[in-house]
Amino acid sequence: MTSPVHQDLVVTRATLDDWAVVARWAGDEGWNPGLSDPSCFFAQDPEGFFIGRLDEEPVSSVSVVTYGDDYAFLGFYLVRPDLRGQGHGLATWKTALTHAGDRTVGLDGVVAQQDNYRQSGFEPAHRTFRYSGVVPETAVPADVRPVEDAGSVAAYDSACHPADRPRFLEHWLTTGGHRALARVVDGRLTGYGVIRPGRDALRIGPLFADTAADARALFAGLAAEAAGRELAIDVPEPNAAAVALAEEYGLTPSFETARMYTGPIRPYAEERVFGVTTLELG
Repeated sequence: MTSPVHQDLVVTRATLDDWAVVARWAGDEGWNPGLSDPSCFFAQDPEGFFIGRLDEEPVSSVSVVTYGDDYAFLGFYLVRPDLRGQGHGLATWKTALTHAGDRTVGLDGVVAQQDNYRQSGFEPAHRTFRYSGVVPETAVPADVRPVEDAGSVAAYDSACHPADRPRFLEHWLTTGGHRALARVVDGRLTGYGVIRPGRDALRIGPLFADTAADARALFAGLAAEAAGRELAIDVPEPNAAAVALAEEYGLTPSFETARMYTGPIRPYAEERVFGVTTLELG
């Protein structure tokens, strides 16, 4: 797709190499992207990444990643700081959104953009807060173990997300630097989580668990990987047990977004979501 849309701006689908530039922009915005995120994101929908250029120089970006026939997620809505306010972001947005077709689209919107998202048909579902800090030394509980393979947690993941995402999950669990742990009690999976290196801090996501006790055990196992380094987790505000867990470990809120949708989504076990996977892909 190539689209000249606004004042000589040309929007095209982005390559994985293009997205390295966008990841740097996200880091400069304080979003703390995971160091290996782009390859995992492209595994889900390599056609869902868009970049705007002026005179062949990247100036804007949007991703619209599809999950099946009913759901897509928008992220990386960015414009180079020196070129903001000129319509390049909106032009890129409009081109990228066509990729979603008739699907319901979700996003995690920063506070400053939420009114604009409402004007584009997005309605808020809940707030999400990034909690971050250095966690005291922890040990891996006996019933927390490495995830054997994506198939062992795929059904659980699907129950905790608005859409199935097997291609993404396969990469997310096995990419270098990512550590995936599951809790198994009496032979039954009661949750799983992933920790990965980020630009400014380690990131936990997802953290899905049946109960607060399961989440606490998984969090302890994941935090053991941090070895005194700063970590961050994006916690949905409606899950009071998730907020309490973050505070119990001394983490403090540092960043706020709103989960917003353009329409209905498949029901999922929101009470099991103690930490969202990413703000970029939902």
